[in-house]
Amino acid sequence: MIAFTDVRKVYNQGSQKVVALDGVSLLVKPGEIFGVLGQSGAGKSTLIRCVNQLEKPTSGSVVVDGQEMTKLSGDKLRQARQRIGMIFQHFNLLSCRTVVENIAFPLEVMGYSRLKRRAKVEELISLVGLTGKADAYPAQLSGGQKQRVGIARALAGEPKVLLSDEATSALDPQTTRSILDLLRDLNKRMGLTILLITHEMAVVKQICDSVAVLNAGKIVEKGYVSDLIAKPESFLSQEFFPHRNGYKPKPGAVIATIAFAGEQASQPIFATLARNFDVDVNILSGSVETVGDRRVGQFHVELEGQKVIQALKYLHEAEFEVQVH
Repeated sequence: MIAFTDVRKVYNQGSQKVVALDGVSLLVKPGEIFGVLGQSGAGKSTLIRCVNQLEKPTSGSVVVDGQEMTKLSGDKLRQARQRIGMIFQHFNLLSCRTVVENIAFPLEVMGYSRLKRRAKVEELISLVGLTGKADAYPAQLSGGQKQRVGIARALAGEPKVLLSDEATSALDPQTTRSILDLLRDLNKRMGLTILLITHEMAVVKQICDSVAVLNAGKIVEKGYVSDLIAKPESFLSQEFFPHRNGYKPKPGAVIATIAFAGEQASQPIFATLARNFDVDVNILSGSVETVGDRRVGQFHVELEGQKVIQALKYLHEAEFEVQVH
């Protein structure tokens, strides 16, 4: 649904050139929720704004639903943008308009009749859970309600793609979860493809199918969230399962990270090591989490005993991800 191919964006700041995106390539599948994770200054906002050409790439191509956005201009670009909804961190609502009027605004621009606007807005208000707030002004709404207005407005043109620019960063944790639940519901109900940027691991965990980690304008890793989390060497895994630092192992003991996913997460692996190899397992850190519909776990452990090497071999043969430190 969205394809970036070797996208580069360079800003001129006086006599200096600032590289915001440096050869970014990624694919977002139809109906997928794809997250772009990175800290401030990584290039996330530039990347998402290249999708609807609010930012023009210096080079490379961006294709959305078969259309190469980087080659469009004028009316063709405006028409293509109508199929791409966008929600923002600070809502960007019109303070002098009611909920109904804010949601109806893009429909006015697209030339919908008053009757069609009214019917569409009523449908959207119900869809995002704002029944009873139709005549309220933004100042009378909570942060979560404002973002629901923003989502309804973004859906007014019946887009195939929804862009989320740090849409939950200004919200408290409970409201964030409710907005993410709404986005996931819309994704499933409407087959909506969602590209979201965030600096929060909790957002990736709760909602994303796939993720790309962006750092200094470059993608450092990408893939399915559960696959990356299950690999101890991945950035995502290390952020998701922070290790205990400064621990000094006992003489002769081995420190290892053991990761597993899916059915492996239900196996009594540490009991098996103790029973079959007489290995003592000291859990230093770790947990088992549910990511999407898949259980993923990782433990940082100290292994002690005469048959530690045989135990590690067993884990490898059983296709557990093991990293010896």
